[in-house]
Amino acid sequence: MPIPRKVIVIGSGPAGYTAAIYAARANLSPLMFIGTQWGGQLMLTTMVENYPGFVDGIMGPELMEIFRKQAERFDTEIIGEDVTAVDLSRRPFRVTAAGQTYEALSVIIATGASSKLLGLESEKKLMGRGVSTCATCDGFFFKDKNIMVVGGGDSAMEEALYLARLGRKVEVVHRRDTLRASKIMQERGFKNPKIEFIWNSTVEDVLDVSKGVVTGVRLRNLKTGGVTERLVDGLFIAIGHQPNTQLFKGQLELLPNEYIKVVPGTTQTSVPGVFAAGDVQDHTYRQAVTAAGTGCMAALEAERYLEAHA
Repeated sequence: MPIPRKVIVIGSGPAGYTAAIYAARANLSPLMFIGTQWGGQLMLTTMVENYPGFVDGIMGPELMEIFRKQAERFDTEIIGEDVTAVDLSRRPFRVTAAGQTYEALSVIIATGASSKLLGLESEKKLMGRGVSTCATCDGFFFKDKNIMVVGGGDSAMEEALYLARLGRKVEVVHRRDTLRASKIMQERGFKNPKIEFIWNSTVEDVLDVSKGVVTGVRLRNLKTGGVTERLVDGLFIAIGHQPNTQLFKGQLELLPNEYIKVVPGTTQTSVPGVFAAGDVQDHTYRQAVTAAGTGCMAALEAERYLEAHA
């Protein structure tokens, strides 16, 4: 087997690319596995206006292309394959992709988290065209418009309360007749005059794919079976996120919600030499800029770890 790499980065969102940029500039010659669907959740986003440095905003895929080119500029070796197995039980660590195994003295995990979706074809086609999974990212585009939020937990209430500051009206659709959100979040939602609740209902379809923009939704009442259509300009899906940690179960300590557990204020995992950055360990902020920040942290911590274990 070839000589172990100093750093392997797994993942290709803002956290992974930032980690690669910092590691490359520290002469650590990182090897980066970006996967067959590279770029993270920003690849599903249209205009990004809250990432510093872009006065007029930038399209999500374009931003990730810039990240990639910057990492390549500093000679990051990029492999466009999905990692299928890891062995973190011994050092050097082992990472397997496309049937080939690579060794590394340190590993940075930046595999992110995936938004849970409704599973509708129209939802997929209108993602970034009125369908969103992030109010903080996209709420600005729906000022004084009618907005719908799907979900009943704290995330849904947070999204609805944030959007109520921007939109004309916010309708919250929930499949049950009571919310799962914490009492304080429920109270805030119920007290907000802009927020209305539609109970015992699910989204059956998102309109209008033929126009390439959200114009409304078709709802089904789960008790009566009745179908209605509501005119909305934006649909925000807030039914949770699933961290991409399947590869690391049983090898790293995870939180009860399956995000990777890190030492507070660091990116250090339960295995020395293995670091986690971005949404795979952040279930609070989930922003591109915070992901990039932890990518920087992970690379700096990997550099210090390697110096101490040379």
